[in-house]
Amino acid sequence: MGIVKEMQVIQHSAEKLRTALVPNRQDLAALYQKYSLQERRLMEEGLRPDSTLFSPISLHSDSDWITAHPEAPQDFQSFYSSPYRSIPVKGRNTIYIQTIGSFGGAEALTEQYVGWLRDYCEAFYYGLTVKLLDPVTVAATGCAFRINNNTHNLQIHAGDLLNFLQKRKPKDAFCIVGITMIDLYPKDSWNFVFGQASLTEGMGVFSFARYDDDFYSRSYKGRLQKGKEIRRGDYTVFSGYYTPPITSTLLIRSCKTVTHEIGHIFGMQHCQWLQCVMQGSNHLVESDRRPLHLCPICLRKLQSALQFNMADRYRALLQWMEPGLPSKEPHTSQESVAHSAKPTQAFKDSRQWLQKCLCVLEG
Repeated sequence: MGIVKEMQVIQHSAEKLRTALVPNRQDLAALYQKYSLQERRLMEEGLRPDSTLFSPISLHSDSDWITAHPEAPQDFQSFYSSPYRSIPVKGRNTIYIQTIGSFGGAEALTEQYVGWLRDYCEAFYYGLTVKLLDPVTVAATGCAFRINNNTHNLQIHAGDLLNFLQKRKPKDAFCIVGITMIDLYPKDSWNFVFGQASLTEGMGVFSFARYDDDFYSRSYKGRLQKGKEIRRGDYTVFSGYYTPPITSTLLIRSCKTVTHEIGHIFGMQHCQWLQCVMQGSNHLVESDRRPLHLCPICLRKLQSALQFNMADRYRALLQWMEPGLPSKEPHTSQESVAHSAKPTQAFKDSRQWLQKCLCVLEG
């Protein structure tokens, strides 16, 4: 990873940020005036260079997303006018999550973990219903798989998983996202991919395998013995295959990934305005730097699609982050009862941030 000689800060002027948030187009400016005084005050907090809620983006290496992928930033007007903007409508307003393979080894842990993810998505995309589809094994997807030549871990084909999801997508779905703890690859010539999506079809599949802190170490338990061969179609290799332990760090990384990728399905592009969960990331260090929250410009984009009350949404997110609360998913087994404490230690800064926002929104 190349090091930038000096950390670079992308500092937009207050005027440029205001235009990105409140375009000169008369109808969009009029829509902005329909927000409450407190909601406008919160969004305009991002225009202040001394804001304690919204900070400028910093670039730490030559491999950071904005440096490596130059593109025009998407302001609110560009989003609103985009042919790729997607809005949930009656009869097509449910987000579905499909788990592929096991999470944490035991079935009860898988249910609990994806239950936490489901509840977080429901708070983040406030006003939409998020449902879990019955988990499926890797074998059930019929996908191609391989051993990675560099890391010697198992990988499954992302494109095949998208084809599987397309067949499983319910008629009332706004989108369907597949999640797995097994590494992904998009085609034979690629080393790996974190995820792959079809925005026009409202689908995506994402792997959390590389969010394990030990993934790149030689001690990673998912590494297979060198020289091991697998037969095409023999899915028994996935039986008992290692999955990373469910930790607070893994949970916060998963929440960021799922909400970021679903944001793309709404038509939101990578954010280049302020620190935001919609920032692009080329590597785990950069992903860890981005916050869980939306910047004011991306917040307005999402609010225009879902029409939520901002204070209600922040309260729902804050409630989800309260330490020790179990998922809303009912538990039936002894194991799920024993492991019901949600690991929210990594969300401490986000809880404090949400409390500050609610102080603004509640006057």
